[in-house]
Amino acid sequence: MKLGKEAMEALKAEITGLLMPGDELVAAGCIALRGTVLLAQREKTELKKYFSEGFLYNCENLERDYGVSGEVWKMAQSAGATSLVAMGEGGILSALWKMAEASQVGLQADLRKIPIRQETIEVCERFDLNPYYLMSEGALLIGIPSGENLVQEYRRMGLPAAVIGRTSSGNDRLLYSGGNVRYLDRPAQDEIYKMHW
Repeated sequence: MKLGKEAMEALKAEITGLLMPGDELVAAGCIALRGTVLLAQREKTELKKYFSEGFLYNCENLERDYGVSGEVWKMAQSAGATSLVAMGEGGILSALWKMAEASQVGLQADLRKIPIRQETIEVCERFDLNPYYLMSEGALLIGIPSGENLVQEYRRMGLPAAVIGRTSSGNDRLLYSGGNVRYLDRPAQDEIYKMHW
């Protein structure tokens, strides 16, 4: 279903620039940091049954320790990024969909290449949440003609980053994970809301 004019304008307002067919997709910073921090803070009693105090301390400080800064955004722009979006509610899959929809491009992305902290994986498993749809403030999604040099610059700074996919001129938006392939769906509610706080 196509977005109406107002919905498309609102979507484009969330994103800086537009993706071009053939752009590489770069994830800078680890996904789901904000969601992991909230889970660690609000579900601390439950998580203490499974994890050490040190582990939970790390979870509560992920955003501070691993989130991106304004410098990361500026570096992407200087490197020739065509499109940028700060990830937020709905996680990386929401950010991918929004960028592709606003730009009217297809994409292929490999979930295994997306930077994610082990703490996030373990906390999400405890609550049966999908980290790819979890609040991801502290991470940035970038469209750029060639992303490997930018990724290497980020890594030299100590920031996890990776080229996770590429855009195409078609309409298909495909996600790969090992031997599995599925279509990228329009984002639903953020996983954090399954917690009913």
